[in-house]
Amino acid sequence: MIRSVAYLSMHTSPLLQPGRGSSGGMNVYINELAQTMARRGIEVVVFTRRVDPSRPTVVTPRPGYRVVHITAGAPRGLPMTAMPDLVPEFTEGVLDWMARNEARFDLVHSHYWLSGWSGVLVKEALEIPLANSFHTLGRIKDLTRRLDEAPASQMRTLTEEEVIGQSDCVIASTPSEFDELMEQYGATPERLCTSPPGVDHRVFRPGDRDEARQWLGLGTEPIVLFAGRIQPLKGPDIAVEAVAQLAAIDTAPPHLLIVGGPSGPHGDAEVLRVRQTASELGIADRVHCLAPQPHAQLAAFYQAADVLMMPSRAESFGLVAAEAQACGLPVVAGAVGGLPYVVSDGVSGLLVDGQDPTDYAGALSKILGDRALADDLSAGAIAFAAQFSWPSTADRLLELYAGITGQ
Repeated sequence: MIRSVAYLSMHTSPLLQPGRGSSGGMNVYINELAQTMARRGIEVVVFTRRVDPSRPTVVTPRPGYRVVHITAGAPRGLPMTAMPDLVPEFTEGVLDWMARNEARFDLVHSHYWLSGWSGVLVKEALEIPLANSFHTLGRIKDLTRRLDEAPASQMRTLTEEEVIGQSDCVIASTPSEFDELMEQYGATPERLCTSPPGVDHRVFRPGDRDEARQWLGLGTEPIVLFAGRIQPLKGPDIAVEAVAQLAAIDTAPPHLLIVGGPSGPHGDAEVLRVRQTASELGIADRVHCLAPQPHAQLAAFYQAADVLMMPSRAESFGLVAAEAQACGLPVVAGAVGGLPYVVSDGVSGLLVDGQDPTDYAGALSKILGDRALADDLSAGAIAFAAQFSWPSTADRLLELYAGITGQ
């Protein structure tokens, strides 16, 4: 029986606000999973790099779930380019905390390639099994990156290969990520397994649209929602151009509501690009940028909107799409990565091939212009999203943990 698990999340903390910087779906994943495991009596300790010197070393969100802040480099936010040099110091800090507190773990589960590197070192030092979830893969991002984006570093892709080779189990979020790990990294199927993330259906559930809009201070005109970090990978530029095309032909075009903050080395430039593009296309009055919202509060935005737009250039899963559908919000998404697994085309939303804003505009127009279709997709979204839950994710992971530990 699994009693205790160490989670490594070096570059970002599950306690941080999702939607800005390096905080996104992975933060939600780790926090929700740790909460669920702790409710089942399994001790979870999440090790993350200290970025705020005022925070206590140990924070306990709930009994059985602790977040331990490890000092590695200056205790402040640092660019991702600085992170690789800090992996040895971070790992040493993790091992030192474990030794000083006589902490024993059945296995270590690392998240992202940086933590995977640390996980390999922890595995070797403690002789315990290692599971790893990448959440995003360097080579997959490179396949669809915009030309003005830098490719993933060779250090990253080579480290990903090494982590795959040293892990007892590499956990893919979807069957497509499973295939990508084999095709792009040469991983063997025996080393891979699949476990999709979940949705907290107590929070993300259908609600009254008018009430949600009144609570958020929104008007009555159609709303296309974009929720997530502002970076080229997520395609906010595509969203703006698609809505601009609708504005050119529709007497009552939708508003585009962007909820999120800049992320990554191109984040600030992408925010500026979004604003400039909206102004150049004459829809500055219909594009509204809001700061990242508390995770649970996103439910109100999903309930208030008419459609969620997710024009990602790459996406390992697409947690936002799953949560939005649980609220009954139809999704227009790119047919990339894990999104075809999360969004059922013609049932819970519409999938778009390629990155042409015209194609996205056409999909949006179908939903916004056909109330019967929108209602059918809304009902389909609720039913389809029911399969994603954190208890189900925990069940699957505990099965995988037992397999690699022999318990």
